[in-house]
Amino acid sequence: MTIQRVKIFSLFERFWHWAQMLLILVLLVTGFGLHGFHQLLSFRTAVTLHTGAALALLLLWAFSVFWLFTTRTWRHFIPTWQGMWGVLRFYAYGIFKGERHPYRKAYWRKHNPLQALAYLMLKIVLFPAIWITGLLYLFYFLWSGLPGAPVWLSNIAQVHTAAAFLILAFVLIHVYMLTTGHSFREHVMPMINGFDEVDLTPEEEAYLRNDQPGDIR
Repeated sequence: MTIQRVKIFSLFERFWHWAQMLLILVLLVTGFGLHGFHQLLSFRTAVTLHTGAALALLLLWAFSVFWLFTTRTWRHFIPTWQGMWGVLRFYAYGIFKGERHPYRKAYWRKHNPLQALAYLMLKIVLFPAIWITGLLYLFYFLWSGLPGAPVWLSNIAQVHTAAAFLILAFVLIHVYMLTTGHSFREHVMPMINGFDEVDLTPEEEAYLRNDQPGDIR
C-alpha cells in the first residue's frame, strides 16, 4: 500500500456538500427566526425562505440518492466495526495526546468507521425525520379535518424542531472536527479540489495511472 493524492470527491459530491451546507444554514437561520430566537427577518419572509430552501434541499437529496445508487458510492456510507475501537479511542483520548489518526483513507472506503455510521444515521434517520415532518406541516391544510389533527400537528412540530436541533449539533461537531488533527485548510481542501491522501493497493494505483491519470497526483 502506498499513500497517494487521489481525487476521491467528484464535482457533484463537492457541489452537493456545499449546496447542502448553504441550504441547511438558511433553514437554521430562518427556523430560529420562526421560533422567535431573533428578529432579523419578518415572519412572512422567514416562512418564504424556509419553505423555498426546504424544497430545494429535497430536490438536491433526490438527485444525491439517485447519484449514490447509480455510481455505487453508497458503499462509502456502510459502517463497519473494523477499526471502530481505534477511532473511538483516538477521539476520546489519543487526539488530546497528539496521536496520529489511526484510520487511513482507502479508495473505496474514504470515511472512517465512525464517520460512516454518523453519516448513515444522518441520511436514514435525521434527514427523513425532518423532511417528512416538514412536508406534513407544510401540507397541514390537506389533513386538518382529521380527528385530533391539531394535537398531531403539535407533535409533528416538536419532532421537526428536535430533528433540527440534532442536525445543528451534527453541524457544530462537524465544524469542530475540522479544527482537530491537520490544519483547517487541509481538512477543507478535499471538498474544494476533490483530492485527498489515500492508501492505494498496487492494482488501484496502476488502474488510476493507466485509466484515470487525471485523478492521481
